[in-house]
Amino acid sequence: MREQESGSSRTKVQVRHLTKKFGDLLVLDDISFDVEKGDLLCVVGPTGCGKTTFLNSLTRIYDITSGEILLDGHPVDPKKDNIAYIFQGNSTMPWLTVEQNVAFGLDIKHTPQKKRQELVEKYLDIVGLTKYRSYYPKQLSASMLQRVSIARAFATEPELLLMDEPYGQLDIELRFKLEDELIRLWQMTGTTVLFITHNIEEAVYLGEHIMILTNKPTTVKQTLENHLPRPRDIAAPEFVQLREQVTELIKWW
Repeated sequence: MREQESGSSRTKVQVRHLTKKFGDLLVLDDISFDVEKGDLLCVVGPTGCGKTTFLNSLTRIYDITSGEILLDGHPVDPKKDNIAYIFQGNSTMPWLTVEQNVAFGLDIKHTPQKKRQELVEKYLDIVGLTKYRSYYPKQLSASMLQRVSIARAFATEPELLLMDEPYGQLDIELRFKLEDELIRLWQMTGTTVLFITHNIEEAVYLGEHIMILTNKPTTVKQTLENHLPRPRDIAAPEFVQLREQVTELIKWW
C-alpha cells in the first residue's frame, strides 16, 4: 500500500484525487493512494467520516465528483471487472438455499455448470457449510449467514473484495471466528481486500496496512504498515502499542 506513487506491475488499485460532493457538502477531499495486489487494507476513521461513501465510490455505486479510480491500470467498471462486495449485516437472499446463495454471483456471471459446481462445493467446504447446503437463511445463525456471504464472495474468485463493516453487528466471539475465516481465505486465494471498519482492534488484527481517514471533508491522514506476525495475539505488547497508535491518530484528526 503506497500513497501517491506511480503504479507498478504489482499495483492493483490506483486512486487519484478522488473527490466526492453531495450538493455543496464536500465528503471526500482529494484522496490518492495505491493498493498492491494481494494486500489486505483496513480503512478506519472517525464516526461519520465517510468510510462507506469512500467504498461506494470505489464500486461506482456513487458517481465521483472528480478524480479517477483505476483497477489494473484501467478505469474501474463493476459491470466488467470481477469485484465482490460484502455489506454490513445479512445480505443473503431469503428465498434461496445456502447452496443457491453461494452460487448466486456465479449464476449472474453465467459460469459454466461444471465450474460453477466445483466452486460452490469448494467454498461450502471451506466455510464449513456443506451439510447445511439445503437450509434457508431463516434456519441459520448470524455467524453462518456471514459465512454464506463470505463463501458467495470468494466463489466468484474476485480480483478485488470490498467489505463494509461486515462483522459490526456480531458479538466478539463470532467476530473473531469470522475474522480468522477471512484471513485463511485471503491467504489461500491472494485476493486483494479493502476492509472498512470502525473497530480499531479489528483493523490491527486483520490488516497488512491500516489507512486512517480524517473527519469530513475526508482525506488520508496516514497509512501504517502492520508487520505483526500471524496469528496475531491481541494481548501482545506490540499489538496493544499499534492499536494505541491508530487510536491516537483517529483521536487527533
